[in-house]
Amino acid sequence: MKTRLTEALGITCPVIQAPMAFAAGGALASAVSRAGGLGMIGGAYGDTRWIGQQFDISAGARVGCGLITWKLAERPHLLDRVLARNPAALFLSFGNPAPFAPAIKEAGVPLICQVQTLRDARQALDCGADIIVAQGADAGGHGEARGAFALVPEIADEIARQNNSALLCAAGGIADGRGLAAALMLGADGAVIGTRFWASHEALVHPRILDRALDATGDDTIRTRVVDVVRGYDWPSRYNGRVLRNPFIQEWHGSEDALKLEAGVEAAKWAAAQEAGELMLQPPLQARASV
Repeated sequence: MKTRLTEALGITCPVIQAPMAFAAGGALASAVSRAGGLGMIGGAYGDTRWIGQQFDISAGARVGCGLITWKLAERPHLLDRVLARNPAALFLSFGNPAPFAPAIKEAGVPLICQVQTLRDARQALDCGADIIVAQGADAGGHGEARGAFALVPEIADEIARQNNSALLCAAGGIADGRGLAAALMLGADGAVIGTRFWASHEALVHPRILDRALDATGDDTIRTRVVDVVRGYDWPSRYNGRVLRNPFIQEWHGSEDALKLEAGVEAAKWAAAQEAGELMLQPPLQARASV
């Protein structure tokens, strides 16, 4: 399948694998790239050593790297480390890309900016983004409120209005060929897919949690800040995450301020459950149908 995205990135399928924190390592990224898409290492919260290890694992495959922009602002030195690995693309999400765009462009690395609003899309275009990812609230993991079905064509129209050469990818709710076809019909050049790749052997996901997700439907998910609070991640208030419901989420959703007071004890429980893949207190990652 040929689109402007496949031609620009030298891939054979217009699919970019989302750089999912903790799940998208070198094995997953290289598998996606070798299958014809563009695989991405999920650099996430900026663990330099881990990112380096994942690039080593993916050696021989052409892969990119994704970073959480607000976290990168706390650790700007990380950008040079990642660019030194000659990534196929740099994927920035959840924050202002302007401070980092010049270095990425100077390195000759394609800049991908994921956005959740038209306002953010305009900012990314002003920064010279090569690819805009319009992420709808259908997505697993972090995001905002707008649905992909309305957001994607609105941003497509804005790119056309500006006569900008940026490419557009749709994200959120895309897990198969039907979703990809719909994205193209909405005016996108391709799709960014996360949860469907999360549910794979190459992803860094505990088998018990993977089985739970495969048995779930989109009805089993909820958008919440509980996971960020218990992990101690200070996400900007405009973002929350789509996760699988479980007793822990049900107990604390809507009581995040109280959870902060108990963060020390609850964080230890959470870490132990994550390590064991415990199904009642498992890290409730996004379900297959909630991409």
